[in-house]
Amino acid sequence: MSTALAVYHGNFGRATLYRLNKPLATHAHREGHLVFLVDGCAANMDISDCRHGLDTNFGTAVNPWEPHNFVPGDLLNGSIFLTLYIKPIWFLEVGRSASSALRFGRSSIELTGQVQRLVNLVSTLLVEDEQTELFEGYLYELTRECFDQSWQWDCDDPTSSGDWRRVSDFRIRNSIRLMKERIGDELALDHIARDSGLSRPHFFKLFRQNVGLTPNMYLNTLRMETSLERITMTQDSITDIGLDLGFSSQASFTRFFTSNVGIPPTNYRRATMLYS
Repeated sequence: MSTALAVYHGNFGRATLYRLNKPLATHAHREGHLVFLVDGCAANMDISDCRHGLDTNFGTAVNPWEPHNFVPGDLLNGSIFLTLYIKPIWFLEVGRSASSALRFGRSSIELTGQVQRLVNLVSTLLVEDEQTELFEGYLYELTRECFDQSWQWDCDDPTSSGDWRRVSDFRIRNSIRLMKERIGDELALDHIARDSGLSRPHFFKLFRQNVGLTPNMYLNTLRMETSLERITMTQDSITDIGLDLGFSSQASFTRFFTSNVGIPPTNYRRATMLYS
């Protein structure tokens, strides 16, 4: 069974060690996403419809809001992965440079000696529950090493990547605001399309053109962010969290959470420590 071995939340985002043996549905994150195999069989990730290996030679990098899924290699015992969710604003502030916008140039990250050393250091601190002042420094160093490598053979300017979308249509900007306000509403997207002055088919088409995601995936991302915050920062019951987000039962919320995170919400809460 997939399980969380260690989970840290902090100003940087999230740093986790997961044992995964089940596939994850296609989803997205607001954060930059780095995944490395720590122990076990190789796996794959499909990132924007392109498959990338997770093995002893390569990890993967996923840009904020970039659709991706996970395909395990060992469906019986699972494998252990270091999985990082890095907030772009943290990366920008710590880097103190306009060129530090968190957009990776490519998805495959070679496990060079330096990258492997940092993966081992971060994983060890997570396993040993060591909240040292070095932890955040190692996280930044690992993210920066992967960022620099991802642009090493690319002539484009990382600060002006064509995938860095700006939402130009005011109706779509309004719909995003309404999603945040009505995150737990039943039939939220139908009502949002209507209140944005668009038919449902036109709304879905225009949203994808502007954002690069379907409205369903964007709304699911907002629900995941809200559920993670409440699971880690409050004592609210899993049932109440799910109901507030529009799920009909704890079971349906648990299925949603597990298919997007890989771990049941109760297990995630037990494994979580706050890093400050």
